[in-house]
Amino acid sequence: MAQFQSGRGISFTPGAGLVMLGLIGVVALTIIFGSWYTVDQTQRGVLLRNGALVEVVQPGLHFKWPWIEAVYKIDMQTHTKTVERMEAYSADQQPANLRVSVTLHVSPDKVAEMYSRFGGDYDAALQRLISPHVNQQTKVVFGQYTAARAISARAQLNADAAGALTSAIAYDPVFAIESVQIEDISFSQDYIRSVEARMQAEVEVQRQQQTLAQEKIKAEIAVTQATGRANSIRAEAQAQADATVLRGNAEAAAIKAKADALASNSNLIALTQAEKWNGALPTTMVPGSTVPFLDVGR
Repeated sequence: MAQFQSGRGISFTPGAGLVMLGLIGVVALTIIFGSWYTVDQTQRGVLLRNGALVEVVQPGLHFKWPWIEAVYKIDMQTHTKTVERMEAYSADQQPANLRVSVTLHVSPDKVAEMYSRFGGDYDAALQRLISPHVNQQTKVVFGQYTAARAISARAQLNADAAGALTSAIAYDPVFAIESVQIEDISFSQDYIRSVEARMQAEVEVQRQQQTLAQEKIKAEIAVTQATGRANSIRAEAQAQADATVLRGNAEAAAIKAKADALASNSNLIALTQAEKWNGALPTTMVPGSTVPFLDVGR
């Protein structure tokens, strides 16, 4: 193998030169590709220089110094933590098992604290900051509701639980609470049976009320119909009575008029008798009497 020697007595071979060029190339590539990094939209970057936190990096393409700077990425997406079984008591002392879900994300202004306190470990942060308050606050809020109201006013129960949890972590808000969902409430079998019995009783009461209402309507219809018939009969009787009175008054007026006419004109009596005479003379007469309608003296 050929060797080359410099004027100062340092010699090198062609193979050593290739190795040196290779090392220089690796270093150059490391500098080029290790100086640029990207942060996704769902993340925030924590820039570290020799292990010390320098700044929080927003999404996009960024530059860093190779070997002396590093970037740790914090997940900013929404996550859900679920407690599968939580024992609690309602305001009326009914035991229940709850399944509770908490939806949350890292507060954008607490990224540096998330790294400095928990090293970016999401589960560790949840275990330290959220889990104890979820159990405590949910039980407190649930204890303010009766069993029946916890079922019928579930939306308000969830809102109250979210508000209580948000207030509990207000002094240390690494996470932002989006919602709290009490997904399932399981009561004891005795309570479930009592609820079913009460619901059946309520259904029966409603049925009886409907029957009573129907009977009341039928009675009102019958009364209305009877009143209508009575009014009709009364009106007809009144009409007949009024007609009788009118006929009587008319006849009485006619009789009175006729009597007044007879009283004022005696010849009207003879005229009336003559109009009604059929022209036949009586076959028998009382001695000394006169033949009707024949007054010879006149």
